[in-house]
Amino acid sequence: MLAQKLGVAADSLIRAQAGVRHVLQEISSAGHCAEARKRLAETAARLLEIPEPVLESAIDHEVREGNLIEDDIDGESCLYLAHLFRAETGVADNLTRLLKGRAPWAGIDTEKAIPWVENKTGLKLSESQQEAVRLVLNNKATVITGGPGVGKTTIVKSILKIILAKKIDIAFCAPTGRAAKRLSEATGMEAKTVHRLLEYDPMTNGFKRGKENPLDASLVVMDEASMADVALMNRLLSAIPDHAGLLIVGDIDQLPSVGPGAVLSDIIESGVIPTVRLMEIFRQAAASKIIVNAHRINRGEMPMKAEPDEQTDFYFIPARTPEEIHERLISSVTERIPKRFGLHPVRDIQVLTPMNRGSLGVKSLNIEIQKMLNPQAKAGITRFGTTFAPGDKVMQTVNNYDKEVFNGDIGWITGVDSEEGLLKVNFDGRPVEYEVNELDELSLAYAATIHKSQGSEYPAVVIPLSTEHYVLLERNLLYTAVTRGKRLVVIIGQPRALEMAVRNRKANRRVTKLMERLKKTGP
Repeated sequence: MLAQKLGVAADSLIRAQAGVRHVLQEISSAGHCAEARKRLAETAARLLEIPEPVLESAIDHEVREGNLIEDDIDGESCLYLAHLFRAETGVADNLTRLLKGRAPWAGIDTEKAIPWVENKTGLKLSESQQEAVRLVLNNKATVITGGPGVGKTTIVKSILKIILAKKIDIAFCAPTGRAAKRLSEATGMEAKTVHRLLEYDPMTNGFKRGKENPLDASLVVMDEASMADVALMNRLLSAIPDHAGLLIVGDIDQLPSVGPGAVLSDIIESGVIPTVRLMEIFRQAAASKIIVNAHRINRGEMPMKAEPDEQTDFYFIPARTPEEIHERLISSVTERIPKRFGLHPVRDIQVLTPMNRGSLGVKSLNIEIQKMLNPQAKAGITRFGTTFAPGDKVMQTVNNYDKEVFNGDIGWITGVDSEEGLLKVNFDGRPVEYEVNELDELSLAYAATIHKSQGSEYPAVVIPLSTEHYVLLERNLLYTAVTRGKRLVVIIGQPRALEMAVRNRKANRRVTKLMERLKKTGP
C-alpha cells in the first residue's frame, strides 16, 4: 500500500524484489533456511498479487545482487536469504574444521580414567555410560543426546571431571539464560548464554568474539543444543579456536529452535560427528511416571494413567469440552494442586498451553488466573491491554542485553510506581527496573506457550489439551511440555486430543541442507 501511495506500480520490479525478500523472511520465521524457487514464486504471486513472470525476474535480480543465494536441495532449486546461506555453510565448515587434529586431552587412558572418576564421584557408570565416556574422550568433537532420566548430566559431569584433571580450560554455554543457569547448577561450574560467552555488544549489535578473536578455551560445552538456530550455532562455532574440542549436549526429540534450522538433528543425522544416543532409563528415574510417560509419548505410546487415589507425579484429567477443561484447569491451579501437593500456586505451578489465543490460550488464561491469584491486580499499571501489579509472575519476551534479561526469563513484580511510571521485577534475586514504555517486553506468565518453556524446568506443569488445538497437537510439542515438569505433570483435556498429540509426528521437515553439507565436507 505504501509503495503504491509513493507512486510505485503494483507490479513493479522494485516492489516484486522487496516482496520476494519479505516472503522468504516469513518462511524463515517458520523455521526454514530456504524455500523451493517454484513455491516461493507461487506464494509471492498469491500474496502480492504480482504476475509470476515478474516475480521470476525479481528473483533473478535478487540473486545477481547477492541478496538471495540459489542452491540445490534434494534435486530442487532453492533460495536462501544470503545471511542464512552463510550461516548454514559456516556451521558445516566450522564443524569439519573442529573435527581435525588431536583433542587437547588426547592420550587419556580411558580404562584407568573410568574407575578413577567413579571413585571420585561415588557413581557407578553403566556399560552404555562407560561407552559414552570413551567416545567423548577419544574424539575432538562429540554429541550427547537422549531424553530425561537417561543420565546425560551424570556422563557430562564425569567427562568434565576427567578432562579438568588435565588442566584443560573449559567454556560452558547454552542458548538461553534459563538453560545456562540449569547447566551451572548441574555441573557446579559457571555457564553463560552463548551471547554472553561471545561478548555480545548491544551498541554495535555484534560479537567481540569470533574467527579473528577466538575464545580462550580448549573445550567448549554447549547444552540444550536443540534450542540453537543455525545463525547462533554458526556464531559460536566460528569463535572456537582450531585446537579446541567441542561437546554438544541436547535432546533431539524436543521442539526444534524457534529460529531457522534443525541444527541438532541435522548434525546427528549426518553421522559425521561421533554421537552418543542414550536410551536406558535408570532405576531411580524409572520410579518417576513423568520420565516413563515422556519416553512413552516419544515412542508414540499413550501415557500410563494413574490408578484411582494413587499419589503419583503424572495425571491425566479427562474433560469433555474446552469449557470443562478451562474450569478444571483454573480450580487445579488455584486450589486442588496447592492443597494436595503443598505447592505454591504462583511460584511452583506453570501452565503450558499450545496456543496464544482462544479460551485455553495464554492471553485468556493469564487474565483469569491473575484475577484469582493476585487480588492486588487493580493497583497496577495497565499497558497494551495488560495490567501489571505487585505479586504478578511475568516473562521477558525479547532479549534485552542492557538489562541482562532474556526471552523466556521469569520474574516477579515487587513494586509499581504509577507516578514515575516504573515497575520493579525480581529475576532470580536480581532487581530489574522497567519504564512504562518498555512494558511491551513483558507479559504475564501464569500461563506460557510450550515453545517459550524450552530450556526451563518447573516444580509443577499443567497442560490443557483440546481438539480445538488440532493444528498444534503433535508429539514433540507434548513431549517438550511434559519434560518441563520436575515434581508434577497434570494434563487436563479431551482423551481424543491427547491421542492426537501422541500419534501425530509431523513429517513437515524444515528445509535445510546442513545434513547434506556435513556429509560432503565431513571426514
